[in-house]
Amino acid sequence: MSSSTERGGMGGGLVPGSYPSPEAMRPTLVGESWSVVAGHPQTAQVAAKIFEAGGNAVDAGVAAGIASNVVQVDMSNFGGIAPILVRPANSEVAYSVAGIGRWSRSASLDQLLERYGGNLPLEGAPAIVPGAPAGWIRALREFGTMSFAEVAQPAIELAKQGFVVDRRLAESLEITGRRYTKWASSAAIYQPHGRPLMEGERLRQVALGELLEKLVGAEKARGGSRIDGLQAAHLAFYSNEVAKTIADTVTNRGGFMTIEDLAEFEAEVDSAPQIRFGEWQMFATPSWSQGPVALELLGLFERSGRTLHDLVESISLAFNDREDFFSSPDTMERDIAEFLSDEYLSVLASSITNNAVAGRGLGIGSEDASNLGSTTSVVTMDASGCTFATSPSDTLDGGPIIEELGIICSPRGVQTRLNQRHANRMRPWGRPMVTPAALIGINGSDSWALACPGGDVIVQAIAQVAINMNSGLSPQQAVEAPRIAAFNAPSAFHPHPSADRLVYAESRIEEQEIQKLLSQGHNVELWPEFEFDAGSVQTIVSKTNPEGERYLLSGADPRRSAYAQSR
Repeated sequence: MSSSTERGGMGGGLVPGSYPSPEAMRPTLVGESWSVVAGHPQTAQVAAKIFEAGGNAVDAGVAAGIASNVVQVDMSNFGGIAPILVRPANSEVAYSVAGIGRWSRSASLDQLLERYGGNLPLEGAPAIVPGAPAGWIRALREFGTMSFAEVAQPAIELAKQGFVVDRRLAESLEITGRRYTKWASSAAIYQPHGRPLMEGERLRQVALGELLEKLVGAEKARGGSRIDGLQAAHLAFYSNEVAKTIADTVTNRGGFMTIEDLAEFEAEVDSAPQIRFGEWQMFATPSWSQGPVALELLGLFERSGRTLHDLVESISLAFNDREDFFSSPDTMERDIAEFLSDEYLSVLASSITNNAVAGRGLGIGSEDASNLGSTTSVVTMDASGCTFATSPSDTLDGGPIIEELGIICSPRGVQTRLNQRHANRMRPWGRPMVTPAALIGINGSDSWALACPGGDVIVQAIAQVAINMNSGLSPQQAVEAPRIAAFNAPSAFHPHPSADRLVYAESRIEEQEIQKLLSQGHNVELWPEFEFDAGSVQTIVSKTNPEGERYLLSGADPRRSAYAQSR
């Protein structure tokens, strides 16, 4: 009689257990030339096209980011924000690109309070200068190799010719439509038949496509070097008729904006704040984002007992520092590096006890129309180690479409405090500290990129995936692993509601872990097994094989429509 092994060969019977079960629901993709993980399959395909055309990770990332402003317009907008992090090939540091707008120089907190009595209605009131166009163009200028025309062409085609809506996008457009349909200019585009678009129907955004074409036309008319052309594209958005249309629309809707604000705006490039985490030097977008909160969270958890309770307490402590001290780098009273130092983190981590720390800012506000939807993200990496990460944002329900341009004007003023004593208070020409952030790790020649949507959950989800991968999980295992989210400090969104020791936990977390949290004073509520609001972390990491060759591993979070491609 033959053995079971013999029976499992060609023509033989099945032998259960011969192969291990899959490590995750999806495979961890392996590439050697390039990899992309984006918030939607169509945006990932755009990045792949740019890679195949010879672009580097920044060219591909920017192309996917602009495409996300078309395909995932429910989650991001070309008139919105684009916090960007880049590691150039073989660099020992990462650089941020501040695709985050500023309040008008004409803005006044006293006038804002007088007009709206402490509210921020989603018309002109919270509008800041759109930061995404400047961010995309500056990233290309400093770290890319292609023109704006080359990277924007896929987005132009998707906008003008339209694309077929999938089920998840249709659902999201219906949900956000409960709020954006109060604006006729938005409803005309996204509910052209007087009802939500359905799966299989085509979404066209002609005015948005024409706006992108206007920037391309200015670039081509300028001639000269690639840099000259990119500057012309920037000016085509931030000056002349486009700038006037934006400024007039915002002021007519009760906000603050001048054409001089737009003409002066630039997306600055700076060295990114950093911290040591395991074998990696981790970099984050600066404190015009919550990137430093993610770094502090990682540092605290690494110095604590590493239980689920320690993770929740690390989140609370990091968010308390955000609440008390953090603001845009040009207004910080203390250097962000102080909060990321070994001495500071060690002392703060030692304050963690076995009991949950009480909540902060209790009873402030309640959920209202300023609590915007979500975000998307893109990470890319190429064979040279060049790495790009971004979480572009500003949702369709954040404000009415400017009819002539096909965009909204960034409403990120909702993440500024209307309190003269708050570190992140509204200031003329000040930047709000926004929730979207990105991380890049460097370990010798290897890179690691992480980005995620999800409001105040963004940095929590990124940190948990980083912790999972640092403990040995594959990228796909790490993004699929069950998550928690702690809410023990005021929300970043106006009117900044808070909770007391509230922890949401995906129901896949073991019951004994839940009971332990409850016994330590946390108020635990269960999420479904794969909760949309638990974030959607996109990650790529490079490694080196024994022959010295670099290869790329990618993980795409199944909680949303994230999709990876590699070659």
